[in-house]
Amino acid sequence: MRTCLDCGEPLKGRSDKKFCSDQCRNSFNNRQNREELNFIRNVQNILRRNRRILFDLKNSGIQTVHRDELITRGFNFHFHTSTFTNRKGRVYYFCFEQGFLEKADDYLELVIRDDYVTQSSDFPFS
Repeated sequence: MRTCLDCGEPLKGRSDKKFCSDQCRNSFNNRQNREELNFIRNVQNILRRNRRILFDLKNSGIQTVHRDELITRGFNFHFHTSTFTNRKGRVYYFCFEQGFLEKADDYLELVIRDDYVTQSSDFPFS
C-alpha cells in the first residue's frame, strides 16, 4: 500500500499521488529546502545590512569613511551585489545602488549609483 511521503498515512486516489494533502506536500518540500532557504535568507540579510550601513552614512553627509567604521557597524566586505570597473581601472563595490571605492590608507569613498537599474558604460555617481 502506498503512503504519504510526509505523514505516512495511506493514500487514496490517483496511482501517482505522493501526499495525502497540500499541507503534507508543503511540509515535505519546506523540510527538503530548509537548508538552502536558510542560506539564501542569511545572504539577503547581510546584503540588506550592508546597504543600510552605506545608505545611513551617505545620507548623513559622509563622503569618505575609514574601513574600520564600516566593520564596527557590522558591514561584511565579503558580500556585495555588483562591481563596476571604470575606464581608469578603479573598482567600485555595490550593495544594490549604494557603493564605495577603496582609496588609500583603508579609506572608502561612498557613492550612489543613480542608474542602478540600467547598465551604462558611462557610470554616473552622486
